Amino acid sequence: MVQGIILCLLIAFPSYYLGTLFPVIGGPVFSILIGMVLALVLKNKEHFSSGIKFTSKKVLQYAVILLGFGMDLSVVVMTGLQSLPIIISTISTALIVAYLIHRAMHIEGKTATLVGVGSSICGGSAIAATSPVIGADDKTVAQAISVIFFFNVLAALIFPTLGSLIGFDTTSGEAFGIFAGTAVNDTSSVTACASTWDELYGLGSQTLDKAVTVKLTRTLAIIPITLVLAFIESKKNREGGDKVSLKKIFPFFILYFILCSVITTIMTSVFGFEASFFNPMKTLSKFFIIMAMAAIGLNTNIVELVRTGGKPLFLGFCCWVSISIVSLVMQHMLGLI
Repeated sequence: MVQGIILCLLIAFPSYYLGTLFPVIGGPVFSILIGMVLALVLKNKEHFSSGIKFTSKKVLQYAVILLGFGMDLSVVVMTGLQSLPIIISTISTALIVAYLIHRAMHIEGKTATLVGVGSSICGGSAIAATSPVIGADDKTVAQAISVIFFFNVLAALIFPTLGSLIGFDTTSGEAFGIFAGTAVNDTSSVTACASTWDELYGLGSQTLDKAVTVKLTRTLAIIPITLVLAFIESKKNREGGDKVSLKKIFPFFILYFILCSVITTIMTSVFGFEASFFNPMKTLSKFFIIMAMAAIGLNTNIVELVRTGGKPLFLGFCCWVSISIVSLVMQHMLGLI
C-alpha cells in the first residue's frame, strides 16, 4: 500500500506547485493529467494498486471531512435546503435520460443503470454501492467507472471556463458552487472544479465549501436509489436479490463532515475562536484533494475506454449534458444566477 500512496504524493507535490503558478488550470487538474499519463506508461501497477485505491477513496474522504472545519453548521443546513430542488431535478433527469437511451440504443441494462446512477448521484461511490445489488460484473463496473471518470476530467477542465462565459458571479462562490455540486458527477471532480474557481478569483474556499456541501446532500441519494434497485432486482429474481447492508452503502464520512462543522460552530460562536484558526485544516484538505486526483488519474485507462466502443460513452455524455442544462435552468428559475 505504501508504494501507491508515495506515488500519489510524488504527483501531488509538483501538481500543487504548478497549480499556484497556473491557477487557471489548478493543482487538481494537473494532478489528474499527470496521473493519466503515468497510467499509460507505468508497468507492474499491481505494486501500487492498493495505495492508489486507498488514496482515491479514503484520502478523498479525509479531505471532505477536513472541509467541515471552518464551515458553520447553519450554513451547511441552509445550503442543503437551498439546493434540494436542483438536486432532485438533476437526479431525476439523469435517470430518465439513461433509461430512454438504454431502450433506444439497446445498451446493456446493467451498464445503463450504473452510468445513470453514477452520473446522477456521485460517480464511483454510487457505482460501487449499486453494482452488487444489480449483479454487475467487473467488466461492466470498470466500463461505467471509466465513462464517469472521463466526464469528471472534462468537467474539471471545462466548467470553470464555461462558468466565466455564462456569467457566474466571480465575487462569490455561491452560484458556481451550487452548479459544480449539482452538475459534476463525482466528489473528486466537484472538489477539483470548485477549487479551480476559487483559485481563479481568489475566493479562498467559498466555492469549495458550497460545492462540497451540495454534493454531500446529493450523495445521500445513494441510500434510496440503492434500496429501490434492490427491490426491483428482487422482483426480477424470484429467489430474492442480495441483501442490502445500510452500513455498506451509507457514506459515513458525511457524518464526520457534519461533526467537524458542529465543532467549528461551537468554537467560533461559544468560545470566540477566529475562523482563520481552521485555515491549516483547509489547506491540508486541498492538498489531500490533489493527492486523490493523482489516484483518479492513475486509475483511468483512456485507451481501454476508447477501445470498448462509443455507446456507453454517448450515454454518459447525454446524462452529463442534461444534468448541466437542468442545473442551470433550475438555478435561473430559483434566482440564483
